[in-house]
Amino acid sequence: MSGKIGIKETAARLEKAKKVLILSHQSPDGDTLGGASALCRGLRRMGKRAAIRCPDKIGPKYAFLFRDLPDDDFQPDLVAAVDIADEKLLGDLQPQWGGKVDLCIDHHPSNTGYAAETCLNPQAAATCEIIYDLLGEMGIAITPDLAEPLYTGITTDTGCFQYINVTPRTYRIAANLVETGINAPTINRKMFDTKSRARLDMERRVLESIEYDCGGKVALIVLSQKMIRESGAAEDDLDGLATIPRGIVGVLVGVTMREKEDGGWKVSLRALPPANASKICEKFGGGGHKGAAGCTLNPPFEKAKEQMLRAVREYLETLG
Repeated sequence: MSGKIGIKETAARLEKAKKVLILSHQSPDGDTLGGASALCRGLRRMGKRAAIRCPDKIGPKYAFLFRDLPDDDFQPDLVAAVDIADEKLLGDLQPQWGGKVDLCIDHHPSNTGYAAETCLNPQAAATCEIIYDLLGEMGIAITPDLAEPLYTGITTDTGCFQYINVTPRTYRIAANLVETGINAPTINRKMFDTKSRARLDMERRVLESIEYDCGGKVALIVLSQKMIRESGAAEDDLDGLATIPRGIVGVLVGVTMREKEDGGWKVSLRALPPANASKICEKFGGGGHKGAAGCTLNPPFEKAKEQMLRAVREYLETLG
């Protein structure tokens, strides 16, 4: 297990380093990419060499986070993971950087402690809240080029401030970021309201796949490789689909089963109080938050589906 350190110690580690490589997780979202972008920009402002590596190609939805941020190639003296709760989430980066992460900055309660040191705050609605504090500790002014990626991470990880992970401090940080002059409405529209035709086609296919269980308290959707291929959807087009089941009236737990390219199923759970998505996913070696969690199942679809639904049923029975 890694040593847990606070903001001051984390800042000290980064201030001491001269060359920092920042890692984002596979199937990247706004929090891992926004946090990486803001941290990279902040460190470069301090005169350090900093670069970002992501195991998956960054699509057009999040490409704006990296404009005017040229890549750099070097041998790092510190490797930092942003918003990565488990080393397995390094994906294609794991063969090179697995076991070599010096510092993890994260907000997932299920963090496995794979890094040498971990700065963990489960009360933060997004890892970008921690990055915000970290930049302040290092004396880096939050200018629009830093505020934009930080706001993107916060708004995406809170569902535009709709999820139960939002705290009063989340709103205060967001307000401070908006006060730098960034265009928050444009970011929100890009993240939540702008859709490609491929995305709309995927939504149609996903809606056709819905199954209900537990008297309507559970809704399950499927994202097969065939659906993705036939719709022409890119990774960006799949972002946020897991929230669809939870938005149905009466649903406490939304289950999204996405077929992996190499076989097996990536399962994403979204839950509403009093349900806890993380408690269910922990049974399969996964984890996350109360409102959002994930795990991987390797059996064929029907067996994997039954395993997950059985676990959800058993869990909901404990709630009475």
